[in-house]
Amino acid sequence: MLNYAVNPDLLRPLVPAGTELDFHAGKTYISLVGFLFLDTKVMGVPIPFHRNFEEINLRFYVRGRSPEGQRRGVVFIREIVPRWAIAAVARLMYNEKYVALPMWHRVEPTRVEYGWHQGTSHNIIHISPFGDAFPAVQGSEEQFITEHYWGYSAQRGGNAVEYQVTHPAWSIRRAGVARFKGEVASLYGEAFARIVRGQPTSAFLAEGSPVEVMRGEAIHSNAPAGQPGRVSS
Repeated sequence: MLNYAVNPDLLRPLVPAGTELDFHAGKTYISLVGFLFLDTKVMGVPIPFHRNFEEINLRFYVRGRSPEGQRRGVVFIREIVPRWAIAAVARLMYNEKYVALPMWHRVEPTRVEYGWHQGTSHNIIHISPFGDAFPAVQGSEEQFITEHYWGYSAQRGGNAVEYQVTHPAWSIRRAGVARFKGEVASLYGEAFARIVRGQPTSAFLAEGSPVEVMRGEAIHSNAPAGQPGRVSS
């Protein structure tokens, strides 16, 4: 996870209906995240040749509202997977901004890399973790980045979809070296491309766990998240 503090004005046009930007210590963040899906199932059913694959996403952080209180969530600016069928299903179910491109990964104790090819561009996320894994400290930046358990996706017509993501709290490892190298203006736009080419504000490796992504609910543009105006999707 490579994290960058950014001007909130850059993100405000992308905030879905019924949510607002989430801040940590007065800062807004985007994160460039590479990870592996393993033993994946759709509606409880494993799909042959589509169970283990990489994903790289660029995301930022929001808060939704519900009768139980605030819901901390993520919004994806762009998600990359290696197979078109995975991208098609995600676009159909959540209207997420998926694209399918050739991808690869390398996971070793002190070297973790995720990469993809787009045309002649060779892009790579690199991190050199060190030390033992430890639980994220309450109120820390690491906890803020990793413990968002809702996803929000803007929909056509100004509405949004909200869906829950469940997993245990992840342990993390520090990063000695962390960087992105590549050309991503065509994927993210020039403003975001300039940011991720720079030095991240922070970076770390999160140890994975079982994850479950629930079905989404539509939020009307004139209703706050968690309030009347929801429609099951």
